[in-house]
Amino acid sequence: MTDQGIKQVLRKRIIALREQLPETLRAAHSLTITERLLQLPEYRHADTVLGYMNFGAEFACELWVERVLAEGKRLALPKVNHHTNNLDLYWVDDPENQLAAGLWGIREPVVERCERLGNLNEVEFALLPGVAFARDGARLGYGRGFYDKLLSNKTQRPVLTAAAFSLQIVEQIPLEPTDVKVEWIITEQETIACSVKKLS
Repeated sequence: MTDQGIKQVLRKRIIALREQLPETLRAAHSLTITERLLQLPEYRHADTVLGYMNFGAEFACELWVERVLAEGKRLALPKVNHHTNNLDLYWVDDPENQLAAGLWGIREPVVERCERLGNLNEVEFALLPGVAFARDGARLGYGRGFYDKLLSNKTQRPVLTAAAFSLQIVEQIPLEPTDVKVEWIITEQETIACSVKKLS
């Protein structure tokens, strides 16, 4: 089986497992993960963070987003640009009024109500979504490569972190040269420091 085939099988399996988690358990796990995230020194030291709005059975990122804003940090959120097929990032300080359902029903910034980031270099800490993660920091996304494109060729990257349920941790994920690894994975059971070499 090709690497793409392996990724596809893995994606289906993990998404199915995640959807089988009872909603109450998902909510409890999300709360635990949020608390762990908030204690991470790399997060605590950051003034500017990149988050995302969850969909489906993902970790409930909106809890974390609320706390980020409550702590007075600057928050950037992504929006899919259909013309360039890239992610554009916008500063958000009032999710209720600045976000609306976009692609796949995911809440994303309303361009007219938000200020766009000039550069990813403005972000110190980034929380990335994903389907599955390996302990070495390898990340399996949803297959569109948005985050890999966003982070590629950057000499200065924010601290890359993932929040996931423990069932999303797998042995191995086939990587392509363009795939970006995370430095931390936070689950409801543990905080995993991945052996990722920082770019100097």
